[in-house]
Amino acid sequence: MIKKPGILAALFPILLLIVLLTSNVFLFDDVLDGPNQIALLLAASAGIIIAYSLGYRWSAINHRIVKTIGAAMPSMLILLLIGSLAGTWLLSGAIPVMVYYGLDIINPKVFLVTAVVVSAIVSVVTGSSWSTVATIGVALLGIGTTMGFNEAIVAGAIISGAYFGDKISPLSDTTNLAPAMAGTDLFTHIRYMLYTTVPSFVLTIIAFLVIGFFYDYQSKAVDVSSVQQAIEHSFNVTPLLLLIPVILFTVIVLKVPPLPALMIGTLLGGVFAIIFQPDIIKQFGEAGSNYLQASYTSVMQAMFGDIQINTNEPMVNELLSTSGMRGMLNTVWLILTAMIFGGVMEAAGLLERITRPIVERAKSTGSLVASTVATCLFFNTTASDQYIAIVVPGRMFKDAYAKKGLKPEVLSRTLEDSGTMTSVLIPWNTCGATQAKVLGVSTVSYLPYAFFNIISPFMTIAFAYLNIKMRRYKEKPKQ
Repeated sequence: MIKKPGILAALFPILLLIVLLTSNVFLFDDVLDGPNQIALLLAASAGIIIAYSLGYRWSAINHRIVKTIGAAMPSMLILLLIGSLAGTWLLSGAIPVMVYYGLDIINPKVFLVTAVVVSAIVSVVTGSSWSTVATIGVALLGIGTTMGFNEAIVAGAIISGAYFGDKISPLSDTTNLAPAMAGTDLFTHIRYMLYTTVPSFVLTIIAFLVIGFFYDYQSKAVDVSSVQQAIEHSFNVTPLLLLIPVILFTVIVLKVPPLPALMIGTLLGGVFAIIFQPDIIKQFGEAGSNYLQASYTSVMQAMFGDIQINTNEPMVNELLSTSGMRGMLNTVWLILTAMIFGGVMEAAGLLERITRPIVERAKSTGSLVASTVATCLFFNTTASDQYIAIVVPGRMFKDAYAKKGLKPEVLSRTLEDSGTMTSVLIPWNTCGATQAKVLGVSTVSYLPYAFFNIISPFMTIAFAYLNIKMRRYKEKPKQ
């Protein structure tokens, strides 16, 4: 006989997780190096004990855990390939060359706005915030830090632009998922999202424009010419290397799925490295080996392990280092343990028990939208995955929106404004963990500057309470 959990039992694993994660911040230097993963497993263990006390069998719990991990598997594989792509793009000189030319053409005062807009354009075209951050985002971070901007501010600008583009791109998986959950079509969803998305984006642009004009970047800037000389000294600098990102973006636009697209980008980096960077290939090849052997070992090393190219410019040395797939393993471990925790919480009905009162108490349109936002944030924090934060609240609130006479695009917009946008603000969420690792900037550091992601959920709540552009049926649909 399976019993329903009480509210205290449902909350206990979450409260335990909060205590453990908070303790880790004070007791460990690098919480992503294992402490947070163990905290998630301990909290999951508490959830399993509660599930047993409610009458659930291990087979049911295990089935849900495996299913949840399976849903996150594409994200983990993409993350590993992003590590390999970063390695071969460094070896080929693609990222250093983007930094080299970017320093020539971007004005520091408008750099942050440029970073937002460029990231947004690339993300709209590709439909992927992850690919945008891992490619052009890494280059923009190098340009910004060279100009003297704090890396957390630059990361916030990149993420704001990348998630704006991801949110409105018809190629984006979350942009397709949200209307599917709510029961509307893709382009109705995108057009309706613009009402809240455009004001949020404009406020983001204004914020970064103000920071750019008043930020004291000159006192912290690295001499641009010395950075360019360091890159020239280490790499064969040629605009032909820009073909690598151009080809990758073209492949993505042609709707090649993310995994094969990233693999194509990784292999392109390796091929261009062999053609254009013979000195670097020899540097990382085995002593006494011929060029063919050196090419093989260098490209393989870039894909799976550490690559460090040393110059006489310390800042450039930070840019010219990657850890390949190996560098992504802690993040994959974090995602894996987060999925275990989320699976246990869902299997035992603990998440549903916590969120049910929220749905029941949402009486007005404003409170219903605010409750949806809070629920999406809750699932991003506890289930640690943006897809779950869209799918589960989408199922939970669909009937509630219909009963209030609200069209499904109101729900789909709310899911995107909250589920997609807040995922990157949670350190142990798949999105937050990934972007922090790819950019080398902690989630907590860039969070205050991810203006677009912060503003979006508040904007959708404001529209609801002010009754702006809230589409309704002339007559409430029959249930």
